[in-house]
Amino acid sequence: MNLLALFEISDQNLNRLAQIPNLTVIKPDDLTPTLMTKIDFIYGWGAVGPRVLEQSKQLKFIQAYSAGVDYFSLDQLAQKRVLLANVSGIHGEPIAETVLAYVLDFTRGIHAAERAQTQSKWVGDELRPTISTLADQKAVIFGTGHIGQQIAKRLQQFSVKTVGVNRHGHPVDYFDQVTKDDHTLDVVRQADFIINIMPLTTATRHFFDDRFFSALAGHQIFINVGRGPSVDTSALIHALDNHQLAGAALDVFEQEPLPADSPLWSMANVLITPHISGGFKEYGDEAFDILMLNLQTYLKSGKLAKNEVNLKAGY
Repeated sequence: MNLLALFEISDQNLNRLAQIPNLTVIKPDDLTPTLMTKIDFIYGWGAVGPRVLEQSKQLKFIQAYSAGVDYFSLDQLAQKRVLLANVSGIHGEPIAETVLAYVLDFTRGIHAAERAQTQSKWVGDELRPTISTLADQKAVIFGTGHIGQQIAKRLQQFSVKTVGVNRHGHPVDYFDQVTKDDHTLDVVRQADFIINIMPLTTATRHFFDDRFFSALAGHQIFINVGRGPSVDTSALIHALDNHQLAGAALDVFEQEPLPADSPLWSMANVLITPHISGGFKEYGDEAFDILMLNLQTYLKSGKLAKNEVNLKAGY
């Protein structure tokens, strides 16, 4: 059996894989045309991944190293009966802490103070009347899965009222209210923070568009730690320019890296981070643990133990 490793594996974890009988770990540099047809499992993804998917005659399972899987050809996986798993669950704490940092950055005037610092300007008298505490503010969170719940949990600790948006509208832990994603405009008009953590699907692509932003009251902060293409970038820029939004904190973008000529870079009310909200130094080990569990389970039962992706739903 051959495992193609397209995501870095530490020496310690390679030793763990070595305990699986008859398993050979293949690195991209070792791939030959013949080997490409004999890959059983893939860990990670990259430029060579689609070629292996197309040519392998025995590919059974791919372990993605991300939570989102919109960059896979899900229809092709389904057609070839290849199982796919993600690493959903390991991002909850880091993304929730990042979102909390964004929220405090704007609420407590830190973002404005940091920009003033680059100009050696003392802006205390200007900022004090504009800053507030989080108590009784409202956050509307699009996506009520593990990450959304972790965000809501932390915001509730600061007495923020949390409203979740999902497809079914059923109650979810840590949300004071949950509504369906086709009944959101009235809810977001009353929000102070709008947070996107939805997966990217056909239904969520450009979900946040001109119609969405034009319904806002102008005082909201928009936060995107979900997927870049969920947001129509032109519509977002227009909303910021025309005061339909008070500001935005953006970690993901339609085009990455964000082009150097994007107007978002120079907007005073925009905070940009380079797709790092889910990152942490132990990421590789935690992702590998999911791979290892799924490999062992698959070899025993032909099934995956954790995070199998519904190829039709896209997550």
